[in-house]
Amino acid sequence: MGYFDQRTFAFLKGLARNNNRDWFQAHKDDYEADLKEPFLDFISDAGPQLAKISKHIVADPRPNGGSLFRIYRDVRFSKDKSPYKTHAGAHFQVGGKGVHGPGYYLHIEPGECFVAGGMWMPDPKALQMIRTRIAEKPADWKKARGTLDHGEDSLKRPPQGFVPDHPMIEDLKRKSFTASKRLTDKQVTGPDLMKSFIGACREIAPMMGFLSSAVGVRW
Repeated sequence: MGYFDQRTFAFLKGLARNNNRDWFQAHKDDYEADLKEPFLDFISDAGPQLAKISKHIVADPRPNGGSLFRIYRDVRFSKDKSPYKTHAGAHFQVGGKGVHGPGYYLHIEPGECFVAGGMWMPDPKALQMIRTRIAEKPADWKKARGTLDHGEDSLKRPPQGFVPDHPMIEDLKRKSFTASKRLTDKQVTGPDLMKSFIGACREIAPMMGFLSSAVGVRW
């Protein structure tokens, strides 16, 4: 069963060209029918599939406060006052809301769709725990890490307390520990989206398990 179609991308493209309240209100029914409701259906169906990877991954299909991110931007501290996001995303947290552990993420944007997993910019305490775990178990980390993103979010020098010649020093310098897999628009609108999503999640699962152990979250 498919979830999204060309109308999903048509709405997002239109919103990117007309990022204002009047346009959004005039097309709110399109948002509900072509983006929000299909995404909530996807989240609901993803739950049992993700549970086969880890029973602690939470897929919450509530329309508000669940896995689906709001379409509204928080513009309080941004120079860009555009009121709406021009993409849609859902987060599948290990342990649920409020737990500072890793999670999966599905991003839908015309030409920029992807599945991601890990921890992006963890707080200082969690970051220290991850670095310590990597330093203590470099072989396990090397086996689990896969191909990491966000290499630019790294320290120039080794973090305090870690030796410069550690075999995993470049990873110890990192501020984020995430991996992603790109999806084509055709994959997103096709009947096998769930299969592609779960397949990507399985690829990233070893890193998710390592990070969960590092920060004390059950995997």
